[in-house]
Amino acid sequence: MDTLSYKTVSLNAATVKKEWVVIDAMDLPLGRLASRVALILRGKNKPGFTPNVDCGDNVIVVNCEKVALKGKKMTNRVYSRYTGYPGGQRFTTPREILAKRPEELIRRSVRGMLPKNRLGSKILDNLYIYAGPEHPHQAQQPREITLKEI
Repeated sequence: MDTLSYKTVSLNAATVKKEWVVIDAMDLPLGRLASRVALILRGKNKPGFTPNVDCGDNVIVVNCEKVALKGKKMTNRVYSRYTGYPGGQRFTTPREILAKRPEELIRRSVRGMLPKNRLGSKILDNLYIYAGPEHPHQAQQPREITLKEI
């Protein structure tokens, strides 16, 4: 018997092959979009997934200002943050976030679906979000995918 067929191959930073993908967020539900983006960023869609290595792809999300939230989530959902000062708790709704910085809504959703450690912070750096349909990453020749392809 060939004993090499029994060995589990683990990826490391030198053997990972990263690709670039573009996802158009127009009229997509926020949660479904964020979970699929987190899956690609983490590398769980690849056969050589290794949990302790950044083996995911670089993801570009365009048209994030046109993401969909069903029902009353646009006004009833509340995001909280804390400034660090006494009485510094601040609350915002998705409508306010989309008006000021639409990229932040998707970044918060994806960040909540990644590991809460140094690797999760490193993986989040592979996410590029743009409010409009244009992005400056044409030189990387990204391939466009839809949610159904993932």
